[in-house]
Amino acid sequence: MKVAALQMVSGTSLEANLAAARQLLEQAAREGAELAVLPEYFCFMGLRDEDKLDLREEPGAGRVQDFLAQAARDCKLWIVGGTLPLRAPDDAHVYNTSMAYAPDGTCVARYDKIHLFRFHHGNEQFDETRVITPGAMPVQFTATARDGSTWRIGLSVCYDLRFPELYRAHALAGADVLLVPSAFTFTTGSAHWEVLLRARAVENLAYVLAPAQGGMHENGRRTWGHSMLVDPWGCVMAQRAEGAGVVCGTLDAAQLRAMRAQLPALDHRVL
Repeated sequence: MKVAALQMVSGTSLEANLAAARQLLEQAAREGAELAVLPEYFCFMGLRDEDKLDLREEPGAGRVQDFLAQAARDCKLWIVGGTLPLRAPDDAHVYNTSMAYAPDGTCVARYDKIHLFRFHHGNEQFDETRVITPGAMPVQFTATARDGSTWRIGLSVCYDLRFPELYRAHALAGADVLLVPSAFTFTTGSAHWEVLLRARAVENLAYVLAPAQGGMHENGRRTWGHSMLVDPWGCVMAQRAEGAGVVCGTLDAAQLRAMRAQLPALDHRVL
C-alpha cells in the first residue's frame, strides 16, 4: 500500500488552508497514494488558542468534515484529516479530533487526542488544556489497499508520541501502521521528533507515518516539520525537512511479516 504524509504550513484562513490541503491530496493521488494523512491543525492555526472555539463543528457535520469526505471521494483516497476542532461538553473547550475517511467518503474512525501538550521554555508557552478537552480511548481502523491487502491503523496525535503505552495498546490490537499527525514545535522537534518516531516503530514492529506542520506560521509560531515514514526496523524511508509537500512511501506486508518473525519482541513481553 502506498501512503503519503502531507506537510503543511497552515495559517489563519480556513479556506486558504483547505485549498492548500486539497492541492496536496490531489498531488498524493497523482503519485499513486492510497492513504494520505494531513498534519495536526491542518485546517487552522489561529492567533490565539481560543480561536479554535469559533471553528468547532458538530460530529458528522461541518465545513472541514464535508471537505474531507468530498476529497476522499474525489481523489479515491483513504484520508486521515490531521485534526479539527469538534464540540466538547462545555463551551470553553473543544476536542482536538482526528477523523478517518474511506474512498467513498464514509467516516470510519474518530480519535480525540488524549495527551495534551504543556511546555514552558522562556517565551515559548503552551498549554492545550486551556481550550482542549482530552480524549480517553485508543482508536484503530482497517484500510483495504487496491491489491486487496488489509492494514490495521492506529491513530494518535502529536504529543501522544511521548507516551509509549498508547502505541503498545495499538500494537496489541493488531496495528500494522501508527499515524502521528503533528505540529511539533521547532524546539522540541529538533531534539526529540525523529528519535521518538523511530522508537515507536521499533518497539511495536510497525510502520510509522508522521505528517507534520513545517515552517514559520502567520501566528509567529515555528514548527519543526520533518514529516516522515519509518519502517518497522526503525529506518527512515522518506522525509521532508520544511515547507509544504508530499512524503510518499510503500508499505510492504511481506517485509512486515518477515521482521516480526525474525524478532518477535511483542511475543516476548513479560510485564
